[in-house]
Amino acid sequence: MSDPVVELSDVSKDYRGLRPLRIERLAIAAGERVAILGLEKIAAEVFVNLVTGASLPDRGEVKVFGRTTAALDDSAAWLALVDRFGIISERAVLLDALSVAQNLALPHTVDIDPLPDDAGRRAVALAREVALPETTWTRPVGELDARSRFRVRLGRALALDPAVLILEHATASLAPGEVDDAGRTTRAIAGRRGCALVAATGDDAFARAVADRVLTLDPATGRLTPRRRFPWF
Repeated sequence: MSDPVVELSDVSKDYRGLRPLRIERLAIAAGERVAILGLEKIAAEVFVNLVTGASLPDRGEVKVFGRTTAALDDSAAWLALVDRFGIISERAVLLDALSVAQNLALPHTVDIDPLPDDAGRRAVALAREVALPETTWTRPVGELDARSRFRVRLGRALALDPAVLILEHATASLAPGEVDDAGRTTRAIAGRRGCALVAATGDDAFARAVADRVLTLDPATGRLTPRRRFPWF
């Protein structure tokens, strides 16, 4: 079995909450889809920062792609690491005045008015992949509903062909009836691309839709307990 692409061991990080963020043990294999329940919004942000190397744990070790984040010794190494993650979060800014295609092109170019042919083709491919209707491609993102905005964020996260998708309370603005579709869409795309996925979420329905393995965090101990997919058995 190959080494995990993301591995946290005996991690603790103080973020001035009720208690530190604690993760006793988490290992995610290449291509695996995992959801974590029990990380409230601020703790989820801290978790994402730890996994992407934006911050270091107070205790324990975070390893990504076989390398500890503490070994990242310059900004170039960190930026190269970050490019291997696609982050889907409402903290990820969308430019409401720009069109869907322009927002999807931004990971590749800031030359967006007009879009160069190559950037336009990439943006259209992403829009199709995340099932954004063609009628939305030229519309300002600010005019879109929450479901479509989620798909724009998903497309942006996929733009640089990440090895790992990270979802940070990504469905907070969605209506209950839209959550299952968002989860299944994201899971299917991750499966086709072969990338790993880790979702920090408070939505049990989304966790079951997006992941093959659902874990519940005990904040006091940091222990992650697997949840059965069919709890009535």
